[in-house]
Amino acid sequence: MSNVRIGMVGYKFMGKAHSNAYRAVPMFFPDALKPEPKVICGRDPQAVEKARAQFGWESAVTDWRDLVSRDDIDLIDINAPSDAHKEIALAAAANGKHIFCEKPLALNLKDSKEMLESAEKAGIKHMVGFNYRFAPAVQLAKKLISEGRIGKIYHYRAWFLQDWIIDEQFPLVWRLQKDIAGSGSHGDLGAHCIDLARYLIGEFKEVIGMSETFVKQRPLPSEMTGLTAKGNKDAPLGDVTVDDATLFMTRFESGALGSFEATRFAAGHRCTNAFEINGSKGSIKFDFERLNELQVYFTGDDEDVQGFRRVLVTDAPHAYMDAWWPAGHTIGYEHTFTHEIHEFMKAIEEDRQPVPNFVDGVKCQEILEAVDRSIEERRWVAIKELQEE
Repeated sequence: MSNVRIGMVGYKFMGKAHSNAYRAVPMFFPDALKPEPKVICGRDPQAVEKARAQFGWESAVTDWRDLVSRDDIDLIDINAPSDAHKEIALAAAANGKHIFCEKPLALNLKDSKEMLESAEKAGIKHMVGFNYRFAPAVQLAKKLISEGRIGKIYHYRAWFLQDWIIDEQFPLVWRLQKDIAGSGSHGDLGAHCIDLARYLIGEFKEVIGMSETFVKQRPLPSEMTGLTAKGNKDAPLGDVTVDDATLFMTRFESGALGSFEATRFAAGHRCTNAFEINGSKGSIKFDFERLNELQVYFTGDDEDVQGFRRVLVTDAPHAYMDAWWPAGHTIGYEHTFTHEIHEFMKAIEEDRQPVPNFVDGVKCQEILEAVDRSIEERRWVAIKELQEE
């Protein structure tokens, strides 16, 4: 196999990001299998045809059921709303297709486990879309931790802050409806914080949390695309059935302590996905809004020059950067998806599971639901509780 023929379900925010990655991989990572954007799928014939032409796909269809059974498709990319993930993934696995699925993996833990079991039974390759792992600065943070250069980890703090729905007249988009999205800021933003913590620090032991929905009703939308929507302030109101903000604390299996915050009501924060890690030998700070930088502090530095240093991760020694531009020339959000797809192509070529995969999606869902249970029952919840059910 020299090409991996892609069938993609979804064509809006994530559809554009994935399409760009499929087209960029052969140019910048020619050593891997080549993804071939064959068929894009969406329910609206006119809209999906427009996306096909814009994103560079060979053809467009409106029924994913036909797509997953086609002989000329090797991999199904699922970036439709969360309520569609399970059904499409189960059908794709049954037809022997590799699967790339956006996070959260499913609406709930039960469904995500079923998706994992189906993929494992089918013997396919499967990946979940935690793209922030693939920022070079995050890769450097992982390297410093793995090499013991900041010592024993004591604290992990994470926050993902946005403000795109802070206007109470912003329409009731699908991300604010539990039956479609599964949850609000917790599952959308918090899932990324949880995955990065698992990747960098390790497994969670127990959690306790709280959440709030600040705006209970919103106008019904007349049109929505990605994170934008149009509506009329006089439109009928619909109920917001997800959280606007969720905060929780955790104790990791390692003994480290963690705090997490996910909100869409932090004025002035467009996409502040950040973490700070404190260890016995130093600290690390990362903010996605400055994704080409990692802030690092080492206690072993001479006292007169101690302080956080800014490491620009654009030089070739850093992960993935030898594929891009000369030293100092930065990369952006879209590149994390290119790195992600490159990992998937290499995994298929090397006959191994890519990372992160559906196992990571299930573990993330365990933590999300443990926090939900903690909020509902107002107590600490051990992750083991959900694993043993």
